[in-house]
Order: sequence, then structure tokens, then C-alpha cells
Amino acid sequence: MIKAVIFDMDGTILNTLDDLADAINYALERRGHSCDYNPELVRMFFGSGIRTAFERALAAERGCPVDELEFIGTEGYSGKYRANDADRAEIDELMKLYMPYYNEHCNDKTAAYEGIYELLDGLRKSGIKTAVVSNKPDSAVKILCEKLFDGCFDYNLGESAAAARKPARDMVDMSLKALGVSASEAVYVGDSEIDLQTAENAEMPCIAVTWGFRGREFLERHGAKMIIDKPQEMHFN
Repeated sequence: MIKAVIFDMDGTILNTLDDLADAINYALERRGHSCDYNPELVRMFFGSGIRTAFERALAAERGCPVDELEFIGTEGYSGKYRANDADRAEIDELMKLYMPYYNEHCNDKTAAYEGIYELLDGLRKSGIKTAVVSNKPDSAVKILCEKLFDGCFDYNLGESAAAARKPARDMVDMSLKALGVSASEAVYVGDSEIDLQTAENAEMPCIAVTWGFRGREFLERHGAKMIIDKPQEMHFN
């Protein structure tokens, strides 16, 4: 019996793409980098946290093909577009620009996907607990949950020094403990390959959604078994 549902944030419950694109371009422009990345490309930067997003942006600037971007910043990647020491130092500077800007502007264009509020309301009325686990910085997760989902979630957690980011299972385990449920009593919902890997590492079933940052073909190629196209298709009875 399902007692809890853990959601990813970007591309799963919220369409954050325009605000993410604006913020990453803002930081890149001020450091003299290519800064005209459109949301369709920026969607491939995100999933593994903001540092990896900048790694991918710098790789794209050097000509990295779009279909290789998902591997940048992942364990074991050794291609020619991998970050070097100079890149990592530059990302430190980009982060100093990005973080305050995004925290201030993270809700300018962001909105919940159609049907998400109704889904959350239905889960809570059924006695199912809900949580958000995201590789977005914890400060931004807290801001967006407060502004757009006040009272909708029992727990929320973003990337911080407290736990390894997804696809490590650490943040999911922290959420399960906070919710008082086991992995066998919960399901994970996300839109990316990172979410699929996270659920596998946490030994939880995963529902992949097609309305976010990756499409159905991509998710199928990465092993998704349960895929839905609309929030209304999610049922736990």
C-alpha cells in the first residue's frame, strides 16, 4: 500500500525552465560567456544540480553536441568536454552570481504544471503523505514551496551540504524518515534520467512524467517502466 509520494521539483511539479534560463544566462553574461541559451537547450543542462548545469553550459560553449550534454558532470565521463580545474574555478564565480539572482527571481515566470494542484489535493485527501526532493538548491526549494505550494507538502528538501545530491539515495532516505514511511510504502515521481537512477538507488518504484524536461522517447531509452503524460493518470487505489 502506498503511503507517500516523493516528487522531484523542476520539470515534475513546476515548470521552472524560463526562470532557470534567465538566471543561468544572467550569470554567464556577467562572466563574459555565451549567454543566449534558449529554454529548449537549458532543459538539458539541468537535472544534476546547478554546478553541473554550469559545467554543461561551458561545454556547450566549447561545442559539445546536445546528445552528449547529459553525460557531462556524471561519474565516469572522460570525454573532451569534461570540466578542468579552470572550469571548476570559473563555476565558483558563476555560482556567486547565480544564487542570489535566482533566489530573487525564481518565481518570476515559474508555475505549477496543469493538474498538479488537483493531484496533490487528491493525495492528501486520501491520506497519502507528500514530499519534494530536488537537486535545486535548498534555499530555492524552500522559497518555491512556500510561495506556490503552501501547505501542500509534508516535507521538502533541496541540495545542500547535509546530504549527497541525487542520484544518491541520501535525500530520499531523509525524506522517508521525516515522513515515517519505508521505501516499500512510497513511490518516486520525476521527469529525468537522474530521477530514474535515484528511485533505483533508493529501491523505490518510479513514475516518469513526460511533461517536464525530458520526453517519452528519452525516458524509455533510459529504462523508464511507468510513464504518464498527465497528472490525472496517477492513481494509487
